Amino acid sequence: MNSNAYLWQSLPLATVLIDQDDKIVDINPAAETFFNNSAKALSGTPVWDRLAVDAPIEQALKRARENASPLYVNDVDVSTGERAPLLCSLKLAPMVGVDGMMILMISPRELAGRLSQSQSVKSAAKSAIGMAEMLAHEIKNPLAGITGAAQLLSMNLKAEDLELTDLIVEESRRIVKLLEQVEQFGNLRPPELGSVNLHDVLDRARRSTLLGVGAHMSVVEQYDPSLPHAHADADQMLQVILNLLKNASEAAGKRGGTIRLRTFYEHSFSLRRAGNAGRPLPLQIEIVDDGPGLPPDLEDSVFDPFVSGRENGTGLGLALVSKIIADHGGWVAVDSVPGHTAFRISLPVATADALEKKDIS
Repeated sequence: MNSNAYLWQSLPLATVLIDQDDKIVDINPAAETFFNNSAKALSGTPVWDRLAVDAPIEQALKRARENASPLYVNDVDVSTGERAPLLCSLKLAPMVGVDGMMILMISPRELAGRLSQSQSVKSAAKSAIGMAEMLAHEIKNPLAGITGAAQLLSMNLKAEDLELTDLIVEESRRIVKLLEQVEQFGNLRPPELGSVNLHDVLDRARRSTLLGVGAHMSVVEQYDPSLPHAHADADQMLQVILNLLKNASEAAGKRGGTIRLRTFYEHSFSLRRAGNAGRPLPLQIEIVDDGPGLPPDLEDSVFDPFVSGRENGTGLGLALVSKIIADHGGWVAVDSVPGHTAFRISLPVATADALEKKDIS
């Protein structure tokens, strides 16, 4: 492989080579991930049949080609038909030495924005959980007394008055359940990291969901059979996947729906945390459902503690998902529109030391 081929393979942004007729000549590996399709399958197809841009891009491209000048389009929604629209910046430039040939580079902006926003609320979320954990034990004791007193009162009440004491008991028990979830969140042990076959974890979660809360759902698997093992805690990852499948099943309601489990490898994905170099997180899991989607006002805060879009929801399920993935050094994000909600988890590859040990699955 010559140096130009190495450069093409290594470009971190989705890059498309377009001929004078606006047909795809080639795409790099990052673009294969973006399109969820291979370079061979897309070669020769009209680029605008595969890429929907919320801007008059075709005429702008025509002018750029005629003038042999670069074109920059910032902050536009871009969709491939396989995923919800992403906020992206587009860069188009003529290919030197080849008349009419253009290079298109696609740079998603949404993930970077959410990364910075996530950091701004992290300390507040941690403080909220810490305060709730301290109060949980103290609140549970008087609640037990209130519940007992209500049950004693009910023994001497007329039938028409029992509704009030039953309400006290029911609501007290609901609060105790919430407090126990807060304590579970605060007492989560650090992950025991090892080599984990993610497909085994997904299969266990799928079978458990279909036998329980997701019995009314259809689950479709789209796995990359060559996906390497992850550096993860299998039990905690199972907890994460079960939680996301439960949310998708409950969001669908009685009508049911379809959940798609997808895995793929994205070599260009890395996460840069404050004070550290970027850490590669190439292993991708997507859990996609066709339910009603998240309320628009909750999408940016859905991983925060005590934020819930469901009536009587505790708002701790997705906060727990976020905490576990963060403890793994990974990343979790969500894109949601009505009919398409996708939770995406990014994880590191198992280390050489972990691979030498017995696999955990």
